[in-house]
Amino acid sequence: MAHSLAVPDKQASSQAKRKYRPELQGVRALAALLVVAYHIWFNRISGGVDIFFLISGFLITGQLVRAASGKGIQFRAMWGRMFKRLLPAALTVLVVCMAVSLALLPQDRWLQTIKETVASALYYENWQLAADSVNYFARHNTQSFAQHYWSLSIQGQFYLVWPLLIFGIALLARKVLKRKLSGVVAVVLAVVFLASLAYSVYLTDVNQQYAYFNSFTRVWEFALGGLLALFIDAIVLPRVLRIVLGWIGVVGIVSCGLVIDVGTVFPGYVALWPTVSAALTIMAGATESKFGADFLLASKPLEYLGNISYSLYLWHWPLMLFWLLALDRDTIGLRGGLVLLAASLVLAMLSYHFIESPVRDSKIGVNNRWGAYRFAVIALVPTLLLAGGWQLLSQQEIKKSQLADASDPNYPGAQAQQPGFKYAGDEQPEIRPSLISLPNDWAVVRQRQCTPSALDKELSICKSPTNGKPSKRVVVVGDSHAQQFIAPLNDISKRRNWQLVSMLKGACPFSTKSEDAPGDRSCVNFNKAAEREIVKMHPDAVITLASRNVQKGLTESTPPGFVEQWRQLDKAGIPVLAVRDTPRFSFSPPNCVQAKGKDNPSCGAVRKEYLADPPPYMKVRNLPENTDFLDFSNYLCTDTFCPPVIGNVYVYLDDNHPSATYLRTMAPIWESMIDAKLGWQA
Repeated sequence: MAHSLAVPDKQASSQAKRKYRPELQGVRALAALLVVAYHIWFNRISGGVDIFFLISGFLITGQLVRAASGKGIQFRAMWGRMFKRLLPAALTVLVVCMAVSLALLPQDRWLQTIKETVASALYYENWQLAADSVNYFARHNTQSFAQHYWSLSIQGQFYLVWPLLIFGIALLARKVLKRKLSGVVAVVLAVVFLASLAYSVYLTDVNQQYAYFNSFTRVWEFALGGLLALFIDAIVLPRVLRIVLGWIGVVGIVSCGLVIDVGTVFPGYVALWPTVSAALTIMAGATESKFGADFLLASKPLEYLGNISYSLYLWHWPLMLFWLLALDRDTIGLRGGLVLLAASLVLAMLSYHFIESPVRDSKIGVNNRWGAYRFAVIALVPTLLLAGGWQLLSQQEIKKSQLADASDPNYPGAQAQQPGFKYAGDEQPEIRPSLISLPNDWAVVRQRQCTPSALDKELSICKSPTNGKPSKRVVVVGDSHAQQFIAPLNDISKRRNWQLVSMLKGACPFSTKSEDAPGDRSCVNFNKAAEREIVKMHPDAVITLASRNVQKGLTESTPPGFVEQWRQLDKAGIPVLAVRDTPRFSFSPPNCVQAKGKDNPSCGAVRKEYLADPPPYMKVRNLPENTDFLDFSNYLCTDTFCPPVIGNVYVYLDDNHPSATYLRTMAPIWESMIDAKLGWQA
């Protein structure tokens, strides 16, 4: 939301100065206040970002068309001014937030935060978040202090590409079509508007999270602003109608986030609500009536707030996250919100007067044509160096925390649950793995060789290498919980020359239906293809989930779709080992341990509130004969309690996935159980 891009520049042409519209600063101020208020008090999205996109398209398109019609677009000077306006405040906030994060941020959020900080500094944060949204193992990442830079990234990309687009159109109009520039620009922008809006509607329906951060689904908002800039002088409306339109626009801007859950439906056609509302306000223009919306929007307080809105946007989000983190809260009350808003305004004013304005109005890049570019590089150095140092520190902590030997007496893990176990390690060793590496403690097939299935494009069949013909072939199929079973199986398969095969899809347990997302045909199709591939492969055993939804209140169940898949494999004569699912908490046990200590009872759970006896699959009638069950609950919990740490090892990597490190300590237990169920010999 780098809306300061569109603020008329003091070094811009005199034409641009005559086009300055004070009510636009009021619209910008109103949108910024909505963004901040909705984040602080409602935990919702307001649609204010879309308004900034429209305003940027409106102002920049007008400036570029006027420049292209005159002396031409001065790319070097224009982009140099952009660097001076955007980078100082944005990079200052990143540097300050990194310093604060080292003191406040839980270590399990370091790596993701570092990655997003670099992405924000280099203006591709939106694409980083888009990639994370389609990556099952990343899309549940906790929000970082730099997440709101996604909109700045889109505007930065727009500001680089849009001048090139207008320049290309100008060449086309002048050299080829011999037409008036504004007319050709209007046609091209209309095509861009329709194509981007259509793509936005389509992608929002198919994958809303990915669409939200995608630059191409937002281009139509800039194009709409550009079209408005081209035709606004030709729109002559009666004064009364302009007064009415102005207030309709203001009401639309304010009410959008209240009426619509913007975060779940944007940026499809619903985003026309805030953008059209802002367009109506701009069309109303200066009515010179005290009853007009512009009487409020062009007021000095709102004009000033519009000036500092860029810094306000930059500061409010990290302040809010650090506030919640420091106080260990999930919500902000009215009083706390007012304090946050006041603090954000103070920091915004300081940034505007002591960082933004001095650099923007300085002689940097004026006397030396490339001075602004050198300034941009120099400004980036502290941010990237600090991020690099933070990354190096994180990697050192990760390396130091890795278990070199599964038999380390300091870290018995699940072995501590064995009858008669006696601890022989140090008195108080650090818990492993480190919180920094814990979010990435996922299990993967050892030295995997993956090939896509011809039956389904999402199905990737990964196999571990073997010494000649494998003694056994074992397939692990299902969702991310099933994936973690690979951790103990890797050690077993290596020693006993098993070939380990995985067929995995996040949030898609092995079933004939889609329990996690009813109606999701992609999951159903994936499992159909997986079942056919397994039957064709005919492995010695298939390992998958026996139950799901192990939450407080005894919600665990064995869906009929699970049992139906077992029956399909029974017909093919393939043994199935179904593993009882692990608890899903409403909090993160490792984060709780870091904040309160491993012995705090609130960091674990009462066993009988999550795990019923007998488990739900024992109540299923007519179970297929090929299916046996593995229940490792006694290695995740004591008779009464499910602790966050066992044998000095974190049991979970988040609020529901067991850590691969802990499951590796269970390898001997898995091995003996598998042998006992299937009659195999070690």
